[in-house]
Amino acid sequence: MSSAKKPCVAVIGGTGFLGRHVCAAFTRRGYRVLAVGRKPPREAPEAEFISLDMLGTSAELIGEVLAVADARVVVNAATDSWSGTDAQMARSHVQLVETLVEALAGIPQRPRLVHLGSVHEYGEFPPGLSVAEDWPPAPATLYGRTKLAGSRTVLDAAQAGRIDALVLRITNVCGPGAPRATFLGKVATLLRRATPGEPVRLTIAEARRDFIDVRDVADAVLRAGECSLTGETVNIGQGSAVSLRDVLGLLVSASGVPPHLVQELDGPVRRNGADWTQADIRRAREVLGWSPRVPLARSIGDQWAAAAEENQNL
Repeated sequence: MSSAKKPCVAVIGGTGFLGRHVCAAFTRRGYRVLAVGRKPPREAPEAEFISLDMLGTSAELIGEVLAVADARVVVNAATDSWSGTDAQMARSHVQLVETLVEALAGIPQRPRLVHLGSVHEYGEFPPGLSVAEDWPPAPATLYGRTKLAGSRTVLDAAQAGRIDALVLRITNVCGPGAPRATFLGKVATLLRRATPGEPVRLTIAEARRDFIDVRDVADAVLRAGECSLTGETVNIGQGSAVSLRDVLGLLVSASGVPPHLVQELDGPVRRNGADWTQADIRRAREVLGWSPRVPLARSIGDQWAAAAEENQNL
């Protein structure tokens, strides 16, 4: 498919973990893809790149850049990590979204926005429950609260007819390229630095969470960009809660570290989310024709292999 037959897709945060995979998915589909970020990617990008600080640029200028690029789909994959400060999360999750919505509302051709939200916007819910899109959000963390504020900005604007947009609430993302600051990233670093034959000591939370591979997320974003549904929220996840101990077991298996050398310690664990997360993904099947395809074991194995290759190239 030639680029002339498909419009441009602009991915805000296109050089980040999620953004890179989203760029790759749209590129494979034949779109002309523009990755928008503050810093150029370290490796050859899957898309054209434009350096633009979304937090330091006016809505008018952002709108002009997107209009000149003839962007018909805009994906907001920009986010701040759990380790970000209060001010950083407010800027990335709220201020940036407000500016982007204002920019899109001023573009005559009404680009379609796919905004990447988070399952943490729902807050805590009872163990055993698959949380559906109609669950009343009550986030318990600053991350969840700021993400919810951004999603509401998008939904309010779409429902008012100012923009055309869909919000995807995504569960815990894993897979190749996952940041080292994540749970799996931190554990992988410990396993990689372990002295052969010496024990690796870890403290693991009593929690079960819904993990989804980043390539499945990118596929969902692609489908969301091509569908006509607007002003709504759609959950994207595996649809099953897995214990962190089982996830750890998959990572240990991928690493080749003998399981008997991994020792669990007693002690407090800093939790960044609820003890139970499981998304009801029936809506995604209905409106996007989407279902997860990458098994968790493969996702974690690919994440380990990609991180090992990255370390060799440093």
